[in-house]
Amino acid sequence: MPDMLVKLYDLPSSEEAQNRLEKDGVYIRRAMVPDMYRVLDFVEKHSGLSAKGEAAICFSRIPVSCFIATRENQILGYACYEATSLDFFGPTRVLEEEQGKGIGKVLLIRSLEGLRQLGYAYAIIGGVGPQSFYEKSVNAVCIADSDPGIYKDFLPHLDPNRRR
Repeated sequence: MPDMLVKLYDLPSSEEAQNRLEKDGVYIRRAMVPDMYRVLDFVEKHSGLSAKGEAAICFSRIPVSCFIATRENQILGYACYEATSLDFFGPTRVLEEEQGKGIGKVLLIRSLEGLRQLGYAYAIIGGVGPQSFYEKSVNAVCIADSDPGIYKDFLPHLDPNRRR
């Protein structure tokens, strides 16, 4: 899976989509340290142990570099930045039954806004899955010869039958 590049100075607004989600009871906010164990359990269950490791570091940052989507007391999705590497977006996931509602896009944009606030002009989306989602959502472009990128030597890649 290749990496993608995003211009942080040319991001679309997430305000309208976030307002629409809130009317449906979905709230997107920056995670807080008291959320850590619930969020990490969600990440491990829906994205795996490696993603949990990436997300864990986000709770040591101030402010926390993870956004979550919730409805009542249920986590619907998450998005992290500056987890495995500085200026990188990811990991991220939205529950299958909640996909297609704009949750992932708002989580993405809010995270990229967090990177912009840190002073970056561009960001890298590491090891993308749904390439067309990132192209459509934030005009991301593929970085040539970036597969496997920084992930080439992490443990799951040593066993080709394990999922990241």
